[in-house]
Parts: sequence; C-alpha cells; structure tokens
Amino acid sequence: MTTSWTTIDRIMASGVALDGDLTMPQHPKGLVLFARGSGSSGHNPRNQTVAEELNQRGLATLLVDLLTAEEDEVDAQTRKLRFDIGLLADRLVGIIDWLGEQPHTTTLPIGLFGAGIGAAAVLVAAATRRSVVRAVVCRGGRPDLAGPALLQVTAPTLLIVGERDPHACELNEQARNTMLVSAELRIIATATHLFEEPGALHQVADEAGRWFADHLTAPDARR
Repeated sequence: MTTSWTTIDRIMASGVALDGDLTMPQHPKGLVLFARGSGSSGHNPRNQTVAEELNQRGLATLLVDLLTAEEDEVDAQTRKLRFDIGLLADRLVGIIDWLGEQPHTTTLPIGLFGAGIGAAAVLVAAATRRSVVRAVVCRGGRPDLAGPALLQVTAPTLLIVGERDPHACELNEQARNTMLVSAELRIIATATHLFEEPGALHQVADEAGRWFADHLTAPDARR
C-alpha cells in the first residue's frame, strides 16, 4: 500500500479562499486536481473513490470546493453558480497557478478530473493553461459546454460515460470528434449517469488511473 499524507489547504484563487484536501503519496508521479460544478467536491464519495485509486498508483490528488461556504448556501437555493462555467474555470486556473507556487507541488505534472458541469470547467482551464495541464479525464460530464475551448485543449483527454446514459454518450462523442487533440471515449457497460451500479465506479477509477498514470510522468522519472 502506498504511504501518503493528507492535509487541508486554504487556497487563494481568483481572489477568494477555497478549501482543498491534498493527498501526497511518497514520491508522487504527478498531481490530479478534481473539480465539480458545485461546492461539495471534497466530500463527494464518487470523487473520493477515484482519488483513492489514483493515490494507490502513486499520484497526488487535490479535491477542491470551487465555491465558498457562503456561495454554496446561496447556490443551494438558486442553482446558478454551479453552472457558471467561466467562474469555475477561472478558479481552477487560479488553483493550477497556486500549485505551481507551492514547494511540494511545483515540480509535479498536473492532470484535471471533472464530473458533470465540472467537465466543461476543466476543459476550459486546460485550454487556458495548455503549457501546464498534461492530461484530462471527464466522468459523465458535459464537455460540449466548454464551447470553443474544446478546439484549444492540447492535453490528452479521456471521456467516460455510462452505457445507459444515452444523452451523455451522444454529447461526449460529439465533443471527442470536435477536439483536435488525442481524445478517447470509454463507455461503461450497464452504467447510468451516476455510475451507481455495482462495480461501475471502480471501472471509472481504473480507467482514470491508467490514463493519468500513462500521461503524467514526473520530470525525474523520464530521465
């Protein structure tokens, strides 16, 4: 089992303080930043399942609440901020920049993982920080909402959807065909939108783990 340590960090991004759970295995090969379209990403069990798989593969993970506690309270009533892709992407870019300034993460290649609306946000962030983001995985997401940014993403991208989520399958296939970079579509058999079927989420975690392990390699490991 990989030895790791976890800390709760206060991150300044786009002028606001955000909370994130950072897990660092020994000698990490890279770091994956998780994002969702609402402010509960750090406590989402689906994200945590995937993050644990990545940690076992020697990858650091950062699960971040992209909305502040106050914003999340408002959003619970209005449901507007969770769909503000520009806001979420700006904060992701701020977090990416923050990671580049921290002594324990500055040398690590960065990957992004997004679910739902967060998939569009990570793709916009990947297009904005093309020289930094090395790989992207989207789970059951709406990559189509990234708009023109799809054409600007240069990081290899994996799109994962459930077989029994036909709308997402169609939208993700269209996004894959639109992107100019290497993009692959994985369809999890019998799975629905939330991958709640037995074994479905573990398949997602395995697909994501292999994708990031293949595309995130720390500089010293490449010598």
